[in-house]
Amino acid sequence: MTTAQRQQIIFDMDDTLIHCNKYFDLILDQFADLLTDWFKANGIANEEIRDKQTEIDVAGVHQIGFTSSHFPQSLVDTYRYFSRITGRKALTEEEDRLMKLGLSVYEQPIEPYPGMVETLNLLRSQGHELHLYTGGEPVIQQRKIDQMKLTEYFQDRIYIRRHKNAEALEEILRSRLFDRTRTWMIGNSLRTDVMPALSAGINAIYIKIPNEWLYNIVELQHDGDSDMHTVSSLEEVPRIIFDHIHQMTRQKRTL
Repeated sequence: MTTAQRQQIIFDMDDTLIHCNKYFDLILDQFADLLTDWFKANGIANEEIRDKQTEIDVAGVHQIGFTSSHFPQSLVDTYRYFSRITGRKALTEEEDRLMKLGLSVYEQPIEPYPGMVETLNLLRSQGHELHLYTGGEPVIQQRKIDQMKLTEYFQDRIYIRRHKNAEALEEILRSRLFDRTRTWMIGNSLRTDVMPALSAGINAIYIKIPNEWLYNIVELQHDGDSDMHTVSSLEEVPRIIFDHIHQMTRQKRTL
């Protein structure tokens, strides 16, 4: 593979390489069941509880980024909201229980998405340069990286940021010798992966997953020169990159 063909591929981690949202959904199911029981005299519906928690959760991420305390606090804040509007007294022991429940999401087993190892092995064997870019607290994200042995693929090309946005990606791109015409961002979030990538003038592959977190869903406008593809699985990524390289090679030959 020539230098012109070698691609610099930046992977998101949560819900791109490893499962994440499904563990939050499991905790939220337990949370909604608890509040439905605690507020049963007031007829608060499960869906109403989930909607309010999502509203509080998304608003908080906009303000403070991906911090481990935010999710459990959003459960407590949702509980306090319904306590306030119903007149039911908020109890310390119930708040403590919700905080513990929320924190338990970070103790869930780490599970790779289908094809994670095969995809990374294939791209590495083809000579591409792999990078990992994830949002969250360093201790929590590093634990996932270590358990999945991802350093084997990404070595020192790992970036953990509390805020995952256009500014953070731009800082990463400027920190190394990235050729933006050969750089890709691979991720499941339109907000934190795809939009910043297109804004930075690099290519993007959007892995669309079911039951996506509301925070990640935004209206996408793409009017630049960068390539943008939508797929439904991680295993489709190597083929897109392979086809892109050959298309670029053919175009150069016809010039």
